[in-house]
Amino acid sequence: MTLQTLSHATDTPWHHLAERALAGAELSRDDALAVLDAPDDELLAVLDAAFRVRREFFGRTVLLYYLRNAKSGLCPEDCHYCSQSAISEAAIDRYPLQSVERLLQGARAAAANQARTYCIVASGRGPSNREVGHVADAVRAIKAETGLHICCCLGLLTGEQAAELKEAGVDRINHNLNTSRRFHDQICGTHTFEDRLATLRTVRDAGMELCSGLIVGMGEVPGDVVDVALTLRELGVESIPVNFLNPIDGTPLAGSDRLDPRYCLKVLSLFRFTNPKTEIRIAGGREVNLRSLQPLGLYPANSIFVSDYLTTKGQAPPADFQMIADLGFEVVPQPRT
Repeated sequence: MTLQTLSHATDTPWHHLAERALAGAELSRDDALAVLDAPDDELLAVLDAAFRVRREFFGRTVLLYYLRNAKSGLCPEDCHYCSQSAISEAAIDRYPLQSVERLLQGARAAAANQARTYCIVASGRGPSNREVGHVADAVRAIKAETGLHICCCLGLLTGEQAAELKEAGVDRINHNLNTSRRFHDQICGTHTFEDRLATLRTVRDAGMELCSGLIVGMGEVPGDVVDVALTLRELGVESIPVNFLNPIDGTPLAGSDRLDPRYCLKVLSLFRFTNPKTEIRIAGGREVNLRSLQPLGLYPANSIFVSDYLTTKGQAPPADFQMIADLGFEVVPQPRT
């Protein structure tokens, strides 16, 4: 028996969860809750078990994403966590949809930062048909020059809009559930949980991949986090961004207690156990919530954003590259044009 085999022979409940996930068995709600409730003394065992699953499906690779805030502020929605919402008093830049050339510049920056996926994000309830046409033009130009994988986050979409984006070359649409059905009304009153599910179904019907995740730390209970993980498993999404609340001044959630980094690691492990083959990304709030434990997040997760977020700064790209190298992991190469 090798040392590597011995290292995984420990008879812990977490390794039993890993074995079940690797065997294709679906973890129960009680199993998932147990991960979030794991004693801190067992955190390394939880991470080791989660890494067994991550390594099976993604090896030691890391996918990099680059965000472009293509339209900032000017949003009629009342999402309590968002600095761009109608009820936010946060000091942010506000501007309409950027030109094709500006979006193309962002794609060049994404390529320079070794990102495989370029994310075009626009604030608002949903885009107008004119805005969808504009984004479609930008995507064609970006694909022609860089070949980058394209993900768009534009809000609620109609079937016709989704079809136009698919035809233009959009690979994936991001539309986060953000929280559970039970807790949704506590953080947003201008659209429903079902509205979000409807857009995800529309995107799937149009033939694009689904990117959908949540924000942890908005006042939900562990059961809400588990419910999102299980809902996303049912939807079969290709990518799950796990955001940790960065309570921005001027938003209703400003002043919220920051999350325990150990709990954040348990959340990431939960998503790996429940969605073993799905790309899991440590998204917004990574730096302010995981803090010195950031590298450990890549044992369950296999993706991060590089550079800045929508209205907040992120860790400098060289620090991300060093973190990945120090772990002995490697960045997934960019697609060839």
